[in-house]
Amino acid sequence: MGTSAFWTARCRSAWTLPVVALLLAAGTASAQSDDDSAFSISLGAFFTDRDSDTRIDGDGGLGSDIDLENDLGFDKSDTVFRLDGSWRFAQNHRIDFSAFDLSRDAVKTIEREITIGDTTYEIDTSVEGNLDLNIYKLAYTWMFKRTGRNFLGASAGLYVADIGTQFRGPFGVNPESNDITAPLPVFGLRGAWYFTERWSVRGSAELFVFEYDAFDGALYDVFAGIDYGFNDLVSLGLGFNAVQFDLGFSDDRLSGDLDWGYAGAMLYLKFDF
Repeated sequence: MGTSAFWTARCRSAWTLPVVALLLAAGTASAQSDDDSAFSISLGAFFTDRDSDTRIDGDGGLGSDIDLENDLGFDKSDTVFRLDGSWRFAQNHRIDFSAFDLSRDAVKTIEREITIGDTTYEIDTSVEGNLDLNIYKLAYTWMFKRTGRNFLGASAGLYVADIGTQFRGPFGVNPESNDITAPLPVFGLRGAWYFTERWSVRGSAELFVFEYDAFDGALYDVFAGIDYGFNDLVSLGLGFNAVQFDLGFSDDRLSGDLDWGYAGAMLYLKFDF
């Protein structure tokens, strides 16, 4: 899987440094308020840029390494609806969650022979592809340093990728479909810092190098955002989220490799209760 190389390259990414600084600042900043809301819901748009490499093996051997955007014509950029939220259920304990749909469709006359599972599509064949990709994130955070609304916490949770793929030649012939749900455990830090009464910055960094059941690989998920509160209930936010995972899977039913990443800006309204 080359997880060591993956890990080294990703940890050298310079843009992760501001997120770490934000999280540390959250743990040392002074409070702007005595308490924060128990519930928070964010609704907004996620402007994604994606890079997806895939290999799905068949009974007869290894499948082709496929760049979904270049080889099969999937859109590289898209805007999707995104739901995020949190629930502080005790003084220093909270649950965070996210859900969004990154599904795409494409049709392209391929420029080389491609093998997906047990099916080989010849050069100059028109291949229709459907990728259903739903992302669900759930994490518990223990806020070990908290002053008013400012906090720094350690988090543990699941990053769940619910993936379904369908490929077929002209008129629906030679179909190849597969489904996999990957519940990937992640660990990290999460924090928030109110530097004025209305302005705040938030951040999280979650990662894992894992070997779990039928899965192995590496994952990181980094978020940073800035919010302006119109009042105590409604805020406007601008953020950035980047995710990269290198997932290998192998069981009696399906084997292959996914090396996928997405990154983009987020524009959202946040409601606090």
